[in-house]
Amino acid sequence: MAKITPFEEHSDQYESWFSDHHAAYESELSAVKELLPPSGSGVEIGVGSGRFAAPLGIQHGVEPSEQMRRIAEQRGIATIAGVAEQLPYQNENFDFALMVTTLCFLDDVTQSFREVRRILTPGGAFLIGFIARESPLGQLYERYKKQNVFYRVATFYSVEEGVSDLRNTGFTDFKFTQTIFRPLEEITAPEPVKPGYGDGSFVVIRAMKPQE
Repeated sequence: MAKITPFEEHSDQYESWFSDHHAAYESELSAVKELLPPSGSGVEIGVGSGRFAAPLGIQHGVEPSEQMRRIAEQRGIATIAGVAEQLPYQNENFDFALMVTTLCFLDDVTQSFREVRRILTPGGAFLIGFIARESPLGQLYERYKKQNVFYRVATFYSVEEGVSDLRNTGFTDFKFTQTIFRPLEEITAPEPVKPGYGDGSFVVIRAMKPQE
């Protein structure tokens, strides 16, 4: 069952995070953009309020929360109700797909990744942006998750777990970017974006659906 209640009830709090942590948000955007294909048709799965899709030029989004969909549509995203485990699209419909901070809310990671693979064209890219569980920020979120209205229902993943799940569902050719190297309260200007993972708390994995 989709974990939508926090997003339905606390949309204002969700939106205010991006204003309160604008430099961190810009850093995350840059880390995604670094690996985003320069062209092609894309979709964000778990598009939320469109905070990533809109500035990245992604025109389509799937989102189970009605309140989040409403905000995303105001940002110009063509949203559709749905969950990652059963995507409402035909086979080979998009050239790339994006998930940002959605991984931790999935009910079934394996099924979700299989669905993403299904809707991608051969050679299509799948990008996942998330707070790595083993990172300083991931450890902080894990420690205080019961006090957070959003993360109390979340399951955090390590980078290695994410890669393993992607590999097991048929994705290959992994590339990584990372950012957020300091505590959020210390970030007043955009953080650098570096290749790889292991130092930054926010990691982006790009995996490819093989050419068939």
